[in-house]
Amino acid sequence: MERTLEASRLAVASGTKASGRRSRWKSQFALQSMVWPGLLFLLVFSYFPMYGILIAFKKYDLFLGIVDSPWAGLTYFREFVTDPNFLNVLRNTLAMNLLALLLSFPAPILFALLLNELTAGRFKRFVQTVSYVPHFVSWVIFGGLILTVLSPTNGVLNLLLVKLHFVNEPVNFMAKPELFWFIMVGAEMLKGIGWGAIIYIAAIAGVDPELHEAAKIDGAGRFQRMWYVTVPSIMGTIVIMLIFAVSSILNTGFEQIMVMQNPLNLDVSETIDTYVYKVGLQQMRYSYSTAVGLAKSIVALILLFGANYLSRKLSDNSLF
Repeated sequence: MERTLEASRLAVASGTKASGRRSRWKSQFALQSMVWPGLLFLLVFSYFPMYGILIAFKKYDLFLGIVDSPWAGLTYFREFVTDPNFLNVLRNTLAMNLLALLLSFPAPILFALLLNELTAGRFKRFVQTVSYVPHFVSWVIFGGLILTVLSPTNGVLNLLLVKLHFVNEPVNFMAKPELFWFIMVGAEMLKGIGWGAIIYIAAIAGVDPELHEAAKIDGAGRFQRMWYVTVPSIMGTIVIMLIFAVSSILNTGFEQIMVMQNPLNLDVSETIDTYVYKVGLQQMRYSYSTAVGLAKSIVALILLFGANYLSRKLSDNSLF
């Protein structure tokens, strides 16, 4: 009799748990259904194509396919590292990214801080809108505008420099290799400063107004409140964005470099992305280009974990 009662109690308990799970599933169905398209997108466009990584370790033949192509091991990785152009390409890539990290990374933060101090709502919205526009313009168009402005024949900058007697004759900026890195970083900063500031503006909006009121009562000025209240409050966001920036230090982008590149600045403008395109894809060396792309991804993953570890140790802010 006791065994029968115990069995019935267990059956009731299990039924209650099952009904509870079903009710929770129904209550969460609407929210979970919003996640499924994103998961499906990741599976189709991010995870399924990873099967193609095998090309980096094979002597890929279009007619044989990935599976039947012969194995090549680490041949193409060694080929890239021992390439005579490797050091020059790596130097250009690192130099432009480190310069961008030094100059372009703080720019959206400073812009967001200054924009937050504007009190005229209409003017503030106008500045925000104008700053966002370049992000939605393709690099082909935006790079063409930069080249037009810097043109030695009818460029606005050269006309202004000559009129103000800073130079005696127009300067061909794009023919001076020593200026190319700064031009690229400046163009990237101009194009992305408004869009990059969005996340910082959102973080600043979440700062407790009472902190500013307390600082104002203590006699802190506007810039003191900005430095001692706003910046520490958004430091977690800044650190996370810095981790992402460090992890992508080998990605200079492709479109902007190709638009601004010419034979006169090729020695300082050839990066890993453009070099792989020219050597790997234009010459149909798919295994070579895949190997370089995989190597970049591995380095980016190492940098991501390293930057995250250092951030967690130094500031208690990290991604994971």
